[in-house]
Amino acid sequence: MPEEWLRSGMAMVFDMDGVIIDSNPLHVAAWTLYNRRYGIDAGEAGRERMYGRRNDDIVRDFFGSHLTAGEVAAHGAAKEELFRELAGPRLTEALVPGVQDLLALHAGLPVGLATNAEPANVDFLLDRGGLRPFFRTVINGHQVEHPKPHPEIYLRAARFLGVEPQNCVVFEDSFSGIQAAQSAGTRIVGLRTTHAHLPDVDLAIDSFLSPELEPWLRAQFPRV
Repeated sequence: MPEEWLRSGMAMVFDMDGVIIDSNPLHVAAWTLYNRRYGIDAGEAGRERMYGRRNDDIVRDFFGSHLTAGEVAAHGAAKEELFRELAGPRLTEALVPGVQDLLALHAGLPVGLATNAEPANVDFLLDRGGLRPFFRTVINGHQVEHPKPHPEIYLRAARFLGVEPQNCVVFEDSFSGIQAAQSAGTRIVGLRTTHAHLPDVDLAIDSFLSPELEPWLRAQFPRV
């Protein structure tokens, strides 16, 4: 079994956007199209304003802090419906290379998903992509009081998986997600799908096909 070389009590926890699926270009396109309906042009700066953040924060950033909770939710839901329309035909090709093989290889391990993403988007990816069986726990942005960069979501994932945070390997791509994982005390593998330079990670890779990933995992959690 692949987990024989791993120390008991290890788990892997994945972010979703930019880690399992290279969806940030699609999110940028969806936000751009949606904001144009309301005469909002965020320009290039809009990219940095959305990466790694929960939808309620992004909506208030673009549309203003005066919105009611209902208005925020309505804007977020409409934008995400547009995102799913764009992503549907491209879902398979948008998966980060090697992620399915990695999940299959370590299918016997505790594996979790911890994302700021909307529940409908999480279900869309896991079900349409056939990935749900790989995850023992799935936590979305509506199941925590404090979204990333707060560590709550990763501490919660570790607890649900029955491991200590320091024995979790977190896969992240955003600065806010890396900050959350670092504050939780986990080990961090950074995916260079969103940013070319990722500070404060233990290993940076281009995709799950990167040859250094598996040896690094083995070195972190050796045989006992």
